[in-house]
Amino acid sequence: MDMTNLETNYLGIKLKNPIIVSSSGLTNSVDKIKQIEIAGAGAVVLKSLFEEQINHDIGALINESNDYPEAEDYIRSYTKSNSVGEYLQLIESAKAAVDIPVIASINCVSASDWIDYATKIEDAGADALELNIHVVSIDPSKESEDYEQVYLDIVEKIKDKLNIPIVVKIGSHFSNITNLVNKLYHRNVNGVVLFNRFYQPDIDINTFCFVPAQIFSDAGDIRNSLRWVGIISDKVKGIDISASTGVHSGEAAIKLLLAGAQSVQICSVLYKNGIDYTSTIIKEITEWMEKNNFKTIEDFRGKLSYSSISNPAIYERAQFMKHFSSYE
Repeated sequence: MDMTNLETNYLGIKLKNPIIVSSSGLTNSVDKIKQIEIAGAGAVVLKSLFEEQINHDIGALINESNDYPEAEDYIRSYTKSNSVGEYLQLIESAKAAVDIPVIASINCVSASDWIDYATKIEDAGADALELNIHVVSIDPSKESEDYEQVYLDIVEKIKDKLNIPIVVKIGSHFSNITNLVNKLYHRNVNGVVLFNRFYQPDIDINTFCFVPAQIFSDAGDIRNSLRWVGIISDKVKGIDISASTGVHSGEAAIKLLLAGAQSVQICSVLYKNGIDYTSTIIKEITEWMEKNNFKTIEDFRGKLSYSSISNPAIYERAQFMKHFSSYE
């Protein structure tokens, strides 16, 4: 009897299955990464090295030492070196502890020091680098292209220095997502993650303070990712897609693979149910494949992508005319 094979290829790296545990507090230590491997994940993305956090720490230390302005350069250099050094150690330790691919992650908003950090990350043994970029468009004098160019500048400078695969994790708030992904592809980016889940502010009306909005995704959040995975997997050939946000079950992962994703990232569901729930998702995929006589992921991946269905306009539909027109 033939065995079901869940192997997939993502960024040129063979994964034993398409389930990746995404960058989060779940991936910030070697012990947790070992648990993730035992639970069966195909790969892991380390918790991001945050440019904003490093800059915040630098600013706080400089304010504390304002009586010694000559110490500012030292503080900047020491804080960055210390933060990056700890991250490089995490990469090296994780690579030594597990056999699954270890993908590093940088959360950056500029291209300055991050080129140097990226080369050090490659030297530390990371199998790939995920660029977690987010720039809030607040300047009314700038065009959309100006903000997109920030992404492209970072990618061009980092890609030029690295040999390991590069993947860009983006949000869904672009005027033309397909065009941006196409530009990334033509800059030799190996993959994109659709989509990033960003911090969102909320207001406590009793304390008049800002508080974080809902941190974790809901199962319904898959809908936006599903639409764009299905479209981009067809419109931008040659770039790998890792689907993210709203993946709370094996069924959700299957939908995204049917739409054309090479891999699927999970996070919120593990905070809710524990790291071991990874094995449940993998089991659900396996059982579904057996039920439908699929021997490999490639047997069904992209089966319901934009160009593979008889009415691709389904992916473009934005209004509820059919469903809500009779309601008043």
